[in-house]
Amino acid sequence: MPPVFYSLLLFGALCSLGQAMSREEKNRLRNQVVEMFDHAYQNYMDHAYPADELMPLTCRGRVRGLEPSRGDVDDALGKFSLTLIDTLDTLVLLNKTTEFEAAVRRVLSDVRLDNDIVVSVFETNIRVLGGLLGGHSMAVMLKDGGQHMQWYQDELLHMAKDIGLRLLPAFNTSSGLPYPRVNLKYGVRGPETRTGTETDTCTACAGTIILEFAALSRFTGDPVFEDHARRAMDFLWEKRQRNSNLVGTTINIHSGEWVRRDSGVGAGIDSYYEYLLKAYILLGDDLFLQRFNIHYASIMKYISQPPLLLDVHIHKPLLPARTWMDSLLAFFPGLQVLKGDIRPAIETHEMLYQVTKKHNFLPEAFTTDFRVHWAQHPLRPEFAESTYFLYKATGDPYYLEAGRSIMENLNRFARVPCGFAAMKDVRTGSHEDRMDSFFLAEMFKYLFLLFAEADELSFDVEDYVFTTEAHLLPLSLSTVPLSLSSSSNKTSEEELDDSNFDWTCPNTRLLFPDPAFPRNLREPIRSAVDKSCPRPIPYREPGMGHPPLRAQDFMANNPEHLELLRRMGVSLIHLKDGRVQLVQHATQAVSAVAAEDGVRFMQEMMELSSQQQKEQLPPRAIQIVSHPFFGRVVLTAGPAQFGTDLSKSSTGVRGFVTVAEPYSGCSEITNAEYVQGHIALLQRGQCMFAEKARHIQKAGAIGGIVIDDNEGSSSDTAPLFQMAGDGRNTDDITLPLLFLFHKEGNILLESLKEYREVEVLLSDKARDRGVNAQEAEEDCQTEATTPTSFEPVSQSQMSTVELDESAPKEVSPAQEEVSPVDEDTSPAEDVSPLQEEDSPKELKPDLVQPKEKRDSEKTKEPEGNTDSSSQSVDELLADWREDLEAFQQMEKDEL
Repeated sequence: MPPVFYSLLLFGALCSLGQAMSREEKNRLRNQVVEMFDHAYQNYMDHAYPADELMPLTCRGRVRGLEPSRGDVDDALGKFSLTLIDTLDTLVLLNKTTEFEAAVRRVLSDVRLDNDIVVSVFETNIRVLGGLLGGHSMAVMLKDGGQHMQWYQDELLHMAKDIGLRLLPAFNTSSGLPYPRVNLKYGVRGPETRTGTETDTCTACAGTIILEFAALSRFTGDPVFEDHARRAMDFLWEKRQRNSNLVGTTINIHSGEWVRRDSGVGAGIDSYYEYLLKAYILLGDDLFLQRFNIHYASIMKYISQPPLLLDVHIHKPLLPARTWMDSLLAFFPGLQVLKGDIRPAIETHEMLYQVTKKHNFLPEAFTTDFRVHWAQHPLRPEFAESTYFLYKATGDPYYLEAGRSIMENLNRFARVPCGFAAMKDVRTGSHEDRMDSFFLAEMFKYLFLLFAEADELSFDVEDYVFTTEAHLLPLSLSTVPLSLSSSSNKTSEEELDDSNFDWTCPNTRLLFPDPAFPRNLREPIRSAVDKSCPRPIPYREPGMGHPPLRAQDFMANNPEHLELLRRMGVSLIHLKDGRVQLVQHATQAVSAVAAEDGVRFMQEMMELSSQQQKEQLPPRAIQIVSHPFFGRVVLTAGPAQFGTDLSKSSTGVRGFVTVAEPYSGCSEITNAEYVQGHIALLQRGQCMFAEKARHIQKAGAIGGIVIDDNEGSSSDTAPLFQMAGDGRNTDDITLPLLFLFHKEGNILLESLKEYREVEVLLSDKARDRGVNAQEAEEDCQTEATTPTSFEPVSQSQMSTVELDESAPKEVSPAQEEVSPVDEDTSPAEDVSPLQEEDSPKELKPDLVQPKEKRDSEKTKEPEGNTDSSSQSVDELLADWREDLEAFQQMEKDEL
């Protein structure tokens, strides 16, 4: 069947279910989408261009090499005005023809593709090559219309071929799978390339090439691009696990061995499946459809557990590989619509919709009981994509309401004066200074199409196929003759099995004879998400006995406890960030019995650490609601295990801040007349957290904020923890106490210097950020936030050492370590157990990143120095932002 008919059949059968949204309301929402796009696009052009991406909190462009490295995430940036190229065909879809013509002229005059820079092959293909091809398709369409782009002579296509040729060296491997990275100027061979040594790539990275490369070949008549893309697809197909017909997540590009054997439909694999089906739609090659259907049958057999989609092992597909899902799988219901399998698409989409209702956005990863696993949300468009496709397939206005909620959440929580900022933590509403190019390339396309009527579009979108980056490639490419080289001829020689073909999509009028049918599918899923699964109780082996000192009773500032540890061969190592690390040397114990007690203590401490992870309190939010930020700045704070539980307060605690005297809060407050009725600012150190809370409570404070005394500390480089009590009953403490690291706390202190009255809101998450028009600044406000993520990490990042054979080789059974226990003292000080503050319970003990060296010569004073060395709020925020280190594990998988 010609692919164009496949597409038309999909969208041809619409039925009206439920109460329809009026055309006037759809028009209003469509216009709002355009206004949101204008806000994002114009701020990029005004504050970031020609940089690759906009940093919406600091209102400047992100230029690779000038900003602190974010690791693999930055491989998408190539100093080629990424966001502008990625946005070209969005401009045409949104009927912004004049802006499109101006943007094309800018690309042609300003963009260079021969930079000496190492970029991701995958990201450059889908964003830059795809963006240039989508822009070329739109330019040709407009030129053929006779009114616009009459000067255009395929210049974007020439640039597309240029970038295609620069990507080709990455495919010079024995397998045909591309290297994950390539130097745009020098390729992959030679020391000047600074790449070409990688051995692994993700399945999606190698399998998401065919649409762009085949389109480039058919536009230019040069088969070399499609040849290489087909060869990579063929190799991945050959390496599938033959019993399960599933593919792994990461593969060795030379040997073809699977490096990661977990299989799912999310990060690392997602768009490989998408491109199998869409390659059939675009190119008309039946073999792609056959392969997709074989894979799809296995996905539905092993991975799909409606409404969940859970990773499994390719060799043991009945064995789950993990108990959480990542947000990239949100594209899959849309792909199921293209396949024609509507029922599971409705079910999975509903599950995702309910998760967004709980957290405002899809967390980067969430558990099977729908709790946050990774808290970030970089404004991904996959959920909007599936919402659009389900609406087109069913005509159910329920999906229009889902689209409305996406827009409302973006405007309410992500919109900032200079664009839209990614969410650093969906629980607190804190921001990250990034606005990825895919936000403009994809999100606004799908939202606009969701609310636009066919007669409001400047062209028929059904004549095109969407790439994974939502770029538009014309279906007419399937009719372009192309002579393929012998390397890919085997594709057409494979025997086709007709039993694996589903030639058409079902007519939705027959699939949904009852208008209530989709609603009946959704109801059980909504109920399942609303239920909260009980947390499992950690297992304890009976009959183990207990050492003289119980791990749960241990206090790092108790001299008797320290002596007991010494006798058991356990020593404390003081770390530079104010924590201590427990290490046991069995040979240093006073006796064999004491050594055995030490082993038990360490086992108990590791179990306690693991249990605390499961019972961790979520982070809290400190929102500066007055000058100078008017609610736009949200600082993520560590909670206390005592005092007011802000999660049970609907309003939080709001008040003006004042510095307590003494700043340590370790004795009676001498400025009680100022502290009364205010939120007291305190410095960490010299006494217990609970003692500080009691002193400010006695002085009449309504809340407290403890600021770290470790100069330069930031949650960017240290795990956020929760403050523990002092070993005594803390029921007498009734006010909330929150913890800020030094850099975040300095933002508050600097604001207090510039504005004598600074009001904050202490709560479990950020409140509505609607800003009074008179209060809002026209210039771009910066926002300071703290990244908080609670995901497990690989053992190589953990400081814990198991007591079995999985322990790192360099640690013998006689020398075992346990996760560092936080100790509130400065290692630069002369440490005395009586001066140490109680050990904060670490929220994330397994993610420990290096911190800046503490300056032992400096002590933080309540008022700080106000000489020339002090910084303005803007400078402080900019400096704070430059220390940001992203830890987007899922994007590393993707790259």
